[in-house]
Amino acid sequence: MNDGLKRIPGQRQYRIADAPLAPASPKPDTFDMPKPLTQIAHELLSPVIQAGDFAVDATVGNGHDTRFLAEQVGDEGKVLGLDVQESAILVTAARLGEAGLKHRVDLVQKGHEQLDKLLPEGMRAKLKVVMFNLGYLPGGDHGLITRADTTLKALDAALGQLRPDGLISLMVYRGHPGGNEEYRAITDWLEQASCRAEYPDTGERPDAAPVLMHIHPDR
Repeated sequence: MNDGLKRIPGQRQYRIADAPLAPASPKPDTFDMPKPLTQIAHELLSPVIQAGDFAVDATVGNGHDTRFLAEQVGDEGKVLGLDVQESAILVTAARLGEAGLKHRVDLVQKGHEQLDKLLPEGMRAKLKVVMFNLGYLPGGDHGLITRADTTLKALDAALGQLRPDGLISLMVYRGHPGGNEEYRAITDWLEQASCRAEYPDTGERPDAAPVLMHIHPDR
């Protein structure tokens, strides 16, 4: 019979329609990736900070939190952004410029421990939100990190400049050298400071994952 197939002695021949199918690959387990903590932080703050409010980004980094705050406060509000690294200030200024938000933000290349001295008179004791994103600058020198001594000074200053209904949004990274020490210093500070801390539900995370805190003035 000539069926158009080339015969190979000793091997069974298949037409395409008769060829055995390869077993189906098992479907991979599907799971929901947890949201980035930075996204959760923004979502939680969105109903808190409104047009006309005053805010501080105490660690501007690459400017994502600064831009978020600038979007929230509107043209009637103001944001003060602090960072010791020139590269962070430049990147943030560019990000704000692209979004048309530079006029809402004052960027200062100083450490957040100087917050009390740098805060304009019109914003004193009127802050609705102060954001901290501790650790090192993503994409920068990982040896340049926030430190417990300066962070605690900044937290003291921020707490004293909040409105009664204001809050500190604090993201603490623990996976780098010095991160756990800074985290422990902050938890010790919380025990004696005039404030109350909340830990928003961020879903299941690895043990060394960053910790998100909301700190409210106790007054």
